[in-house]
Amino acid sequence: MFSKFFYTCKSKGLNITLSEWLNLQEALDKGLCESSLTKFYYVARMILVKSETEYDKFDMAFEECFKGIETDIEIGKTMLSWLDKPEMSELLHEEEKHWLNQIEEIQVDKDDVEEKFKQRLKDQDSEHNGGSYWIGTMGKTQFGNTGGNVGGVRVGGTTGYQSAFSVVGARKYRDFRDDKVIDNRQFQLAFRRLRQFSSKLDIPRTELDIDQTIDKTCNNGGCLQIVMEKPRKNAVKLLLLMDSGGTMIPYTKLLNDLFQAVHKSNHYKDVKAYYFHNCIYSKLYKTPECENGDWVDTEWMFRNLDSDYKVIIVGDAAMAPEELYSDTGNYRGPNGGLSGYQWLQLVKRHYKRVVWMNPKMAPGRAPWREAETAIKDIFPMYKLTVQGLNDAMTKLMSNK
Repeated sequence: MFSKFFYTCKSKGLNITLSEWLNLQEALDKGLCESSLTKFYYVARMILVKSETEYDKFDMAFEECFKGIETDIEIGKTMLSWLDKPEMSELLHEEEKHWLNQIEEIQVDKDDVEEKFKQRLKDQDSEHNGGSYWIGTMGKTQFGNTGGNVGGVRVGGTTGYQSAFSVVGARKYRDFRDDKVIDNRQFQLAFRRLRQFSSKLDIPRTELDIDQTIDKTCNNGGCLQIVMEKPRKNAVKLLLLMDSGGTMIPYTKLLNDLFQAVHKSNHYKDVKAYYFHNCIYSKLYKTPECENGDWVDTEWMFRNLDSDYKVIIVGDAAMAPEELYSDTGNYRGPNGGLSGYQWLQLVKRHYKRVVWMNPKMAPGRAPWREAETAIKDIFPMYKLTVQGLNDAMTKLMSNK
């Protein structure tokens, strides 16, 4: 009877093995769920889900298969749109907030409230804000959100005054997914993968070599002979090249988070960051404003930043074909006699390890994004998500 649930979980991206599925069947046979859908939810999640990053996928599959089984309360899209009023709480006057917070908690009959809720769903045919009867916002009704009644059913919205005993339609684990766009902390965690320790650097011997000290002391008849060694330091040198302006404006905060994360990760041997607009040409800008004259020659970068630098290029690869293929396609500065495509090939030829991170990468080889498809032929391209960045860092540290 649960075969649909199995295939729904697989369709949502959950990697469930046969042994895990049989373990769930065994748990059901032993009565661990006690005919409770809630207990089945937690038992199934414990057995089938390997990481909190997959909780949201599991919740989506569970809702698709089992909604309406325990209760016939179903919230339509129209109702949820009526209740989607995040700006409402900002309109409350301070005295109104004080009044709402003064409401004393009372004992309620859950079954009675749910029966009333079902009846309101059948009868209600319009949006309501304020009031004390219909499902809505900002009122004293037991149903809706951003209101002041304690002990009701919150539908949509945010938690507000912590008054609900039932939260319908919540996606509590959405932010745990590893395919979501990342923030500053997740950048920092991913950049920790870029570590290549070496004791061959030209630095003083400041760390105690315990093994050699023991050997030397034993060979010296037990008279202590201390041996020092060079500390193992991260030898990784990082070059960050970021697309700025134009279609990348919506990702300004994301690029700033990435830039800050790189510079907070102070364990690198060296970090350099430059900017470009749409594609790399003969000049690289020193600041994200990409102002003419405030730049360095790309050939200077080749001469002064050796091939051991690991390179991360960040851009949406959204440009007209001539910007990539024409030697006069640079709208913001000089081309240096080469097309953007040729400059990208020079980057690949000079540096051993290069990855391209794309905040809005199209799936597969999208014909409507010709430039992106062409760049994928030059560099390994990853979507700028948690999983994408982790995969890119692994690629940069690989020997192949």
